[in-house]
Amino acid sequence: MSSNVFIPQEFQDPQESIRITGFWIFLTTDVVLFGSLFSVYAVFRSRVALGPTPHQIFAMGPVLAETLILLTSTLTVSLSLYSARSNHARWSVAWLIITFSLGASFVTLEIREFAGDILAGHTWHQSAFLSGFFTLVGTHGSHVTFGILWAVMLVIQLITRGLTVINRRKLYTFALYWHFLDIVWIFLFSVVYLSGLAK
Repeated sequence: MSSNVFIPQEFQDPQESIRITGFWIFLTTDVVLFGSLFSVYAVFRSRVALGPTPHQIFAMGPVLAETLILLTSTLTVSLSLYSARSNHARWSVAWLIITFSLGASFVTLEIREFAGDILAGHTWHQSAFLSGFFTLVGTHGSHVTFGILWAVMLVIQLITRGLTVINRRKLYTFALYWHFLDIVWIFLFSVVYLSGLAK
């Protein structure tokens, strides 16, 4: 029996394995980016000037909905990857479609939150707190938006080309990216929203 029987195909190919390593390096740079933004927010969160405090503008209902949606998408992207490794291309595509649909729902709720704040006059230049908030949460939202576009392109490639080694690697790296965004959101939920509503 081959020693590679339990090793996913994307890791058996040397070129694809190198690309996966490169993607881990990219994620490391994103960790640095978000770490910097969290540090800035931690400094600015109490500097509200004449603007609202976090407690005055945050609403738990929409934030809980966003959290539930994004955490559910973690499950669906994992099921997509599992299906691919089980050679069930149709299920992999189906779970991936559900994943980016959940991502689109998340982004829609986040845009509604931002629009509501802006319409109420709470823009990013009103206070240091709002600048830090819009930058941190907006950066995460832009990453999710990019992930949605990536997933759509991946669905098209899976439908047209099937579960090639390259597509398996792309799906794996996409799953890594999506899980990373979910982890960042857990920190956002805790550091930004929960701590803001607690005061």
